Amino acid sequence: MTTPADTSPASPISTDVLIIGAGPVGLFAAFEAGVIGLSSHIVDNIERVGGQCIELYPDKPIYDIPALPVCTARELVDRLLEQCRPFEPPIHLGHRVETVERQENGRWLARTDKGLTFDAAAILIAAGNGSFVPQRLPLEEAVQLEGRHVHYSVPNVDAFAGKNVIVAGGGDSALDWALALRTVARHVTLVHRRNGFSATDSSVASMRRAVEAGEMDFVVGSIASLSAPNGQLESVEIRHAEGSSPLAADYLLVLFGLVADLGPIAHWGFEVQGGRIKVDTSNYESTCPGIFAAGDIAGYPNKQKLILSGFHEASLALRKAYTYAFPEKKRVHVHSSYDAKLAERVAASHA
Repeated sequence: MTTPADTSPASPISTDVLIIGAGPVGLFAAFEAGVIGLSSHIVDNIERVGGQCIELYPDKPIYDIPALPVCTARELVDRLLEQCRPFEPPIHLGHRVETVERQENGRWLARTDKGLTFDAAAILIAAGNGSFVPQRLPLEEAVQLEGRHVHYSVPNVDAFAGKNVIVAGGGDSALDWALALRTVARHVTLVHRRNGFSATDSSVASMRRAVEAGEMDFVVGSIASLSAPNGQLESVEIRHAEGSSPLAADYLLVLFGLVADLGPIAHWGFEVQGGRIKVDTSNYESTCPGIFAAGDIAGYPNKQKLILSGFHEASLALRKAYTYAFPEKKRVHVHSSYDAKLAERVAASHA
């Protein structure tokens, strides 16, 4: 389903719905679009499918997906890709939508930073918190080690097996990963600038119990420098109240949080409040007719930032989007259990 990131057709790609964001909500939206008879293309500026789930917590368990008692983010994304397969929505990775322009016929022209142009009847923005980057370690030597010894997310837990790992940060992500890695790594040390945390009480309590049991260490301090002769991380200098001291380390996992930015989306002409796109909750349409928002990026009173909420929002948005793609038609609702065409497509995709 994925197209090369550098694909640059000469003419616009025509589609009923352009979905911006290849996270769980965007993937489910592509399935729902297919179910109700809409074609779709997905665009994401990240180079892999899965959105923030895969970038931030690919192997962390998720407990609140209906009918799935527990699954990891990676498993959820895999299941959603499998669900999309009957409709084969093209997915364009490594493309950031820079501009959208309303055409005289009411359709939208969207252009990416790498030359793709889409002609869409409607646009569904499922971009999570927008463009986001991790807060990086402000050390020159860290740049040379990024992706090898210094990480800002956990791409593969197995890479830390049998290694000395320092986790830096005081939020939920830092504590959760320190706790998770203590059963994989040779030794884990959590480093935070103070003894107080911005994580949940349960995570803090679990961390302190693990420290008391000798399963991991906790050090109050900040990262002063890295020692990496020949490009191989050997130790991390920790600055604390008594001075500074080195800690042996094979890997440094920096989890200071993310800096979120709507980026170009904020300038597309719809109303934005508190970094979220204001929507009508009857159909999750923005103040620009034909542009919808679902998932974390959609803003409205009593908003619940849950994946399942995003699924609901996308489903209602697409039903309104249908009226833009086929203004002359009246869509007839059919339960999936009685949808013979859907059953045939699902069967064919698994043949």
